[in-house]
Amino acid sequence: MTKKSLHVVPSSGRWSIISSGASRASRTFDTQGEAVQVARSKAKKSGTEMYIHGKDGKIRERNSYGKDPFPPKG
Repeated sequence: MTKKSLHVVPSSGRWSIISSGASRASRTFDTQGEAVQVARSKAKKSGTEMYIHGKDGKIRERNSYGKDPFPPKG
């Protein structure tokens, strides 16, 4: 089973957390910081990835909290 990633996206002047493949936001916040904090906590608990989108909708940051199949050497 593939774990769904979480996306923090702009939504009508606010910020929402949406799971990949979902049609609706799970939660909406007044600030991006609040949304990122909650999404990070959820991603850590479920061991999945989190994508933070900018106001333009483009991905500006990506964090993985699961087991990395290609860890860096060193």
